Amino acid sequence: MTMPFVVPRPPELEPATWPAYGLSTLTVVPLVWRRRAPLAVLLAILATSGLYRLALEGPGQPLPYTGLVSLYTIAVLSPARKRLAAALLVALAVPVSVWLNTRSMRELTFSLFVFGAAYVFGRLTDARQRAHRVEAEQAAARERARIAREMHDILSHAVSLMVVQAEAGPVAVRAAPERAEAAFEAISETGRDAMVQLRRMLGVLREEEQAARAAPREPQPDVGALPELVRRVRAGGLDVRYGTAGAVRPLPAATGATVFRIAQEGLTNVVRHARAASASVLVVYGEDEVEVRVTDDGHGPRPGRSGGHGLVGVRERAAAHGGTAWSGPGPDGRGFELRAVLPLSEPRAGREVGTS
Repeated sequence: MTMPFVVPRPPELEPATWPAYGLSTLTVVPLVWRRRAPLAVLLAILATSGLYRLALEGPGQPLPYTGLVSLYTIAVLSPARKRLAAALLVALAVPVSVWLNTRSMRELTFSLFVFGAAYVFGRLTDARQRAHRVEAEQAAARERARIAREMHDILSHAVSLMVVQAEAGPVAVRAAPERAEAAFEAISETGRDAMVQLRRMLGVLREEEQAARAAPREPQPDVGALPELVRRVRAGGLDVRYGTAGAVRPLPAATGATVFRIAQEGLTNVVRHARAASASVLVVYGEDEVEVRVTDDGHGPRPGRSGGHGLVGVRERAAAHGGTAWSGPGPDGRGFELRAVLPLSEPRAGREVGTS
């Protein structure tokens, strides 16, 4: 149909009437609510279209696209029962509409095809949206797990050092006041460093707009921060040595941060569980991989225990970079050793990690 005051109708056609145009408009208006009540909208469109056919002698036919849009929306948004009801309605309405119009098998075939295509495209859109939602949820879960690992490493390391230093403080006050002063300074320094790292980590949770207005966040600690880490642990009374092997060179930011966190978790376990007198941190630079080892001379792994959340986090960190992590007895079966190997190329799918 065409509006008579826009495009004049040929004289051989029936004149256009305003009631016909008004009823045609009613087949379009319900689309405003198609996302809220798609099945009700389809019913309204079928009802107004049928009323147009039966009650008016208007020219042409109502716009057929509204039914296609409504069926597509139902296929995207509605549950299975409503989709089935909509499909049955359309399967009944299309033959009736063709019979009232041309009674042509060609029109019936074409109408069923286009309505079927609208339904299929709607289901494909729903499948694509579901896949995107699953992907987004998995990405959010991975990010939450990463932040949880970072928070665990920061807090576990800081609190462990502070507890050890605080327990040694009263003894040092009586026996060696200068050592007590150093212990309390170490507690203060450890706490301040933990607060800085926590603020840095919590900054990741800000909205993008807030982060854009805030000052740039400092980078995560990497291999260059290991000497300072060793110094803080040594201040707590544990004899810790740090060394490197191979051709020392800059590491990718993510890899360097992972090496630091693994070494930090290893030293935290030594302080909390090993009852060791000495420990060492060694970073070995290979041609296409980097290895970090944390060893101690403590009592070694306890039988029947596979490690707590910290060691699980170490393995998860290594696997995220396509590497491996291993923990178990130290050299010659004495003490405990934590070892992780990370590739320096692009991360691949995480390989199986092991413990002993």
